[in-house]
This record gives sequence, C-alpha cells and structure tokens, in this order.
Amino acid sequence: MSYFRITLHRSAIGLPKRTRGVLAALGLHRRAQVVFHPVSAQFAGMIMKVKELVRIEEVERPMTKRELHESRRPEPGFWVETPRASSFGMRRVLATGQQQQQQGEGQQEGVRL
Repeated sequence: MSYFRITLHRSAIGLPKRTRGVLAALGLHRRAQVVFHPVSAQFAGMIMKVKELVRIEEVERPMTKRELHESRRPEPGFWVETPRASSFGMRRVLATGQQQQQQGEGQQEGVRL
C-alpha cells in the first residue's frame, strides 16, 4: 500500500477559511510539517484543493518521527579517516624524544624553534 507524503510548503495566513479548513483536515498546521495519508480519492481531492501550498511525494510506507528527523539532518562536512591516537602520531612523539636525547649529549646543531 502506498502513501502520500504531504509537506506544507506555504503558509495559510490570509487565505480563505475554507482553504485553512482543508489544511486542518489533512492535519497540517505549521510550515514544513509532514503528514502521511494513504493514497485514496478522498485525500487526492483534498490535495488538489491546496496544491499550491503543499509538496507531495508518493512513498511505500510512512516514516516515524525519528526517521523524518534523521532525513533532515545535513551531511557533517567532514570524515574521520583515522582515530586521533594513531600509530603515526606515536612514532612521531618517540622520534622527537630521541632527537632531544641526542641534542642533550652535546649535539646542539640546527635551528631551534
């Protein structure tokens, strides 16, 4: 069974009472609110009355609130390729420690930072 995913895209402020009543019958009260209704002639007729205000998708099953929330979450913009305490970082610390020991034995050549 398929469902309509109906999202209120435009506000109903200033529209006739009849149009606001259709939105209320669909269960839409706020912008960006999403409701799911089964595909039927009754809901198709209501959608046609407010077609300029809503966005429609046909989906296989309704989504839970948690799934809707996760679908709106943007990409993080970064990926963690290796953990922070990687073996590369440990080798670097050990190498730095050996260099300091060599400098302490009388080799103080090079540029200090």
